[in-house]
Amino acid sequence: MPIMKPERIFDRDADWRALVSFVEHAVPEPALGVVSGRRRQGKTYLLTALAEETGGFYFGADESTGTEALRLFGAALARFTGAPAPIMFAGWDDALDHFFSLARERPIPLIIDEFPLLMKASPELPSILQRHLDRRWHVDREPCFARVLLCGSAMSVMGRLLAGQAPLRGRAGLELVVKPLRYRSAAAFWGADDPGLAALLHAVVGGTPAYGRQFVRNDTPGGPADFDDWVCRTVLNPQTPLFREARYLLAEEVEARDPGLYHSVLGAIAAGNATNGGIAAYVGRKSAEIAHPLHVLEDCQLIVKDRDLIQRKKPVYRIAEPLITFYQAVMRPRWAALELGEAERVWRGSKPRFLSQVVGPDFEQICRDWAILADDFFDEPPGEVGSALLVDHSRRENNKIQLDVVVMTPALLEERQRVLSLGEVKWDKVMGLGHLERLRRARDLLIAQGHRAEDAVLACYSGAGFDEDLRAEAHRDRQVLLVDLPILYG
Repeated sequence: MPIMKPERIFDRDADWRALVSFVEHAVPEPALGVVSGRRRQGKTYLLTALAEETGGFYFGADESTGTEALRLFGAALARFTGAPAPIMFAGWDDALDHFFSLARERPIPLIIDEFPLLMKASPELPSILQRHLDRRWHVDREPCFARVLLCGSAMSVMGRLLAGQAPLRGRAGLELVVKPLRYRSAAAFWGADDPGLAALLHAVVGGTPAYGRQFVRNDTPGGPADFDDWVCRTVLNPQTPLFREARYLLAEEVEARDPGLYHSVLGAIAAGNATNGGIAAYVGRKSAEIAHPLHVLEDCQLIVKDRDLIQRKKPVYRIAEPLITFYQAVMRPRWAALELGEAERVWRGSKPRFLSQVVGPDFEQICRDWAILADDFFDEPPGEVGSALLVDHSRRENNKIQLDVVVMTPALLEERQRVLSLGEVKWDKVMGLGHLERLRRARDLLIAQGHRAEDAVLACYSGAGFDEDLRAEAHRDRQVLLVDLPILYG
């Protein structure tokens, strides 16, 4: 009988299949898997369900000393095996011997959640685990079906667990990153049938499942007309956990580092400063001085470093978690008033900034996410999707063209990449022929620069629609593509 995913787990079909396949592998030797992902994505929910469905062992670590952690681990093992008293171990070597002995007869998941907390208390633990795995792989002849799963939310720590010269490098048979729900799944999770409402919700809470359940007590907007009230009674309400969540996300990752500098860097990116130089100018520091904060935030996966798909050497940064962008653009500037309960007043004054700095960039990313899987709309499957900034040196004014969605073929050694599509995104503006002409000028520039862009589809993405002239031109010219909310969420 296949191990079925419980109905209470929304989406996550691919993640569940990967975990089940890892557990069910019938080879009588131990296997190691690493499960990571940003906080609040449902990793614990997924792993506890796996333990329940398979009769596996689950241990959730917490902040403690090494001695207490070992004692708690022994107590958890005793409960799992039905021992009459907690099992007292002399050290982690002794504990892991008992741990592996649980799986002598059948494949069984042995799950340690929040593994970075155990490592903090006992830094030697990865080396001890490596020794036990190697011994059972290469020395012992007794069967062992242990399916060890290490899980954690500290992305910088989990990223180093299998990297470089780390003890566990090369030992893992599963490396699963539990990501936020994709934008369509997020809309279904919130029950947002209206695509405009779904896009607005995504700009605030993204695809993080916890934000739709315990953080707002399952409070969802009743429809587009209820969105403003929903914002005021949830994310801008100091009585809900969601109110301080963006601050906690940063504090949990950067710990004792300078929080003011990190907030300023995030604020710079939220304000539209995407390059190293732009961020440095915004925070009043030299570029070299913000290199480390950018690296830390990227390592924690709070920001993402993309590459300009045309100017390959120019990195651009964006915030990975929409709630952090919302906090930086809307909440942080008026924090004192929000703490006094002035949510409605703050929200009225913040709506223009919300639309330009929060919804606009998030909608651009939704369009890029759509384009990477839009095989039916291009003559080749997309390989890379990103953005680019072109400069038309033949013009003195209006010489810059921002391309929000650039679609390229895969990067193959034997041939140059083709430009499959050039796109512009507008959330709250009806797009017309002027937007199309800008894209045509961009295509001509790329062709003149030697890029393979002759057949590039010119795509207009809009949350507000298109005028009749642009619709007529798209009907006439098969290289013009109009993408609206029903297509994005279809």
